[in-house]
Amino acid sequence: MTGAQQIRDLLARETVLMPGVYDALTARIAARVGFDVVFISGYSVSAARLGEPDIGLLTQSEMADAARAVCRVSDAPVIVDADTGYGNALNVMRTVRDLQDGGAAGVFLEDQVWPKKCGHMAGKRVVPREEWLAKLRAAVDHRDKLFVVARTDARAAVGINEACERARAARDLGVDAIFVEAPESVAELEQVAAAVPDVVRVANMIEAGKTPLLTPAELHDLGYDLIVSPLTGLFAATRAMATAYQTLRERGSLRDHLDLVQTFDDFNRVVDLDRHYRLDATYVEDE
Repeated sequence: MTGAQQIRDLLARETVLMPGVYDALTARIAARVGFDVVFISGYSVSAARLGEPDIGLLTQSEMADAARAVCRVSDAPVIVDADTGYGNALNVMRTVRDLQDGGAAGVFLEDQVWPKKCGHMAGKRVVPREEWLAKLRAAVDHRDKLFVVARTDARAAVGINEACERARAARDLGVDAIFVEAPESVAELEQVAAAVPDVVRVANMIEAGKTPLLTPAELHDLGYDLIVSPLTGLFAATRAMATAYQTLRERGSLRDHLDLVQTFDDFNRVVDLDRHYRLDATYVEDE
């Protein structure tokens, strides 16, 4: 069974919560916790790889590299933030092919003007509706084994009514799910859900973002069953590292603050060191 079909089957039974990951290590941690699907966030990859904000600085090839690294170690299906597809419909076809070849099970494809911005930042602009729909058609027509999510940022750039219209048009193209980014109230979440029945709806939960932070159960009751929490890991890791580094800088050692770090042996279990020892042993000649 393909990863895309795994996602469809899961959604037919339950609400799916995806954590955001951005490299092989975060993917391994998410797997150990037990998530069924993971999401590669462009915001997080831009921060981790470039140390830069999510304002369109990340390239197609950098995102594909991140996807390959995550997919290599992830047992769970991986959905990748493909931004705008990095150009026109032909570029979308290449993006879809590259991500699929790298092992991705799905993509998010949005309608912002490039260079794009994080969906919860100010100053977003969207391309004309038909331009976005052409990209979505290219993704749907040339995908093989991908779960395609149509994301619109029209709520902030134009208005909630245009966002709903774009969501309807994307649904009619045959995408797997629609994602209206950054509704600013429960009432707007309800409006989107009412506008696009009979399709999977995505909710994006960013801590201290523009959309009310709700639980998967609350979102299910509103009509949303694919929930992404894209920045939880990045924000938590950043805070934890800042605390550990500050303590190290001030005290010169974490000898009295070992609670701030993972132990050496526990970390080796995260990266599956014992499996590598076993593999190595199979190729060692008997003496």
